[in-house]
Amino acid sequence: MLEYFKTILSKVSFDPDLFKKELLKAINNLVHEEILKLKEWCYQQFGHTHQQILNYCFLQVA
Repeated sequence: MLEYFKTILSKVSFDPDLFKKELLKAINNLVHEEILKLKEWCYQQFGHTHQQILNYCFLQVA
């Protein structure tokens, strides 16, 4: 599932609202270990464009 969500997030990264929606969906459907991997990947891939969204979504995971 992790790879599936990475693919989806890459495809919707052009739209901040859709990106946030799909990221929250991914967080709700993955286990904790996968969420940590997703978090690292997201910050590497999208940290420069979606920093606020990432901070908001992953703050709730802590």
